[in-house]
Amino acid sequence: MIGTITNTVCIVAGTLLGCGLRKGIKKAYRDALFNAMGLASLALGVSAFVQNISKSEFPVLFIISIAVGGPCGTMLDLQGRVDRWAALKGRSRLVEGLTTASLLYCIGTFSIVGPILSALQGDNTFLFTNSTLDLVTSAVFATTYGMGMLLAAPILFCWQGGIYLLAKLSSSAEIMQGPLLHEMSAVGGLLILSSGLAILRIKDCKTLNYIPSLLIPILFYWVKSLF
Repeated sequence: MIGTITNTVCIVAGTLLGCGLRKGIKKAYRDALFNAMGLASLALGVSAFVQNISKSEFPVLFIISIAVGGPCGTMLDLQGRVDRWAALKGRSRLVEGLTTASLLYCIGTFSIVGPILSALQGDNTFLFTNSTLDLVTSAVFATTYGMGMLLAAPILFCWQGGIYLLAKLSSSAEIMQGPLLHEMSAVGGLLILSSGLAILRIKDCKTLNYIPSLLIPILFYWVKSLF
């Protein structure tokens, strides 16, 4: 777990660094950073989707995932619950940044395969590399969204920690390094793209309601492994 702990600490450190820098940034420049985060999210989302959908064993699975996950999240009112909490705290824009940052931290080869390699081989190279990337990314997000971005640290810890434990207990962890990784990353790319649209005020797709979509590929491959 040392790799995951390091990754979590780097997000905390990057956030604190970004918050320190934020005090000296004028509003016009913060607005420019908002737009930069939106554009970057669009680019990264499209890139993640295109790269992984071409490697998908079941190209329609991402459609099924979104179609099933979206209504489930809407029924649970995930976006509404978080929005109401943010409104009470006076941090309405924080939700956009936190959603986008958490997806960027959690979805990708380093953050999914890293914990698996750590659990099975004791190799933390992927996680240490991811830690460096997240240190920089979290600093940029914190200059834009502030101290609330610290909440992304426990989200990442639970995500990677869950994958680590699953790899320790699972006899088919190799699936998570191949087919399942591509399916989850393709869906995750769409969610990152959705977050970018919300940040740029183009279209609020209520991204949090689609978070359950990430579970559909996992359930699909679990059921598939039973036959």
